Amino acid sequence: MDFRRGRKHEELEINLVPLIDVLLVIIIFLVVSATFSRINELKINLPTADASPQQEKPLSVTVSVNATGQYSINNTALTERSVEAIANAMRRAVGDTKGREPTIIINADANTTHQSVINVMEAARQAGYPHITFATQVQSGQ
Repeated sequence: MDFRRGRKHEELEINLVPLIDVLLVIIIFLVVSATFSRINELKINLPTADASPQQEKPLSVTVSVNATGQYSINNTALTERSVEAIANAMRRAVGDTKGREPTIIINADANTTHQSVINVMEAARQAGYPHITFATQVQSGQ
């Protein structure tokens, strides 16, 4: 029984304006509340050029790692290979710095394991020496 014979039915339509408003609010909420994790990265301090002569020779400690993973600090071989032993040997090599931070120079063999180099970097971090650099050599014939 249809009592509305003469009337036309209006077409139903979806009003998209409120839907767009709600979606924009949700997007803004997600952007504001999202936390972005930061990947740990190496902090490298690049040297700056200075015209004045350097007053003091920079304090540096050379840590050498050979292909078999044996360590030496300032040409003194270490018997123990743990990170703690390397850090303690670095502290002994630096001694009293009087406020100067040493630069740790990692001199690793090309065939040494990645873990051996990471152990030296971790030992430097534990010892409180943030300035690390790597020794390289220039290939002859180029």
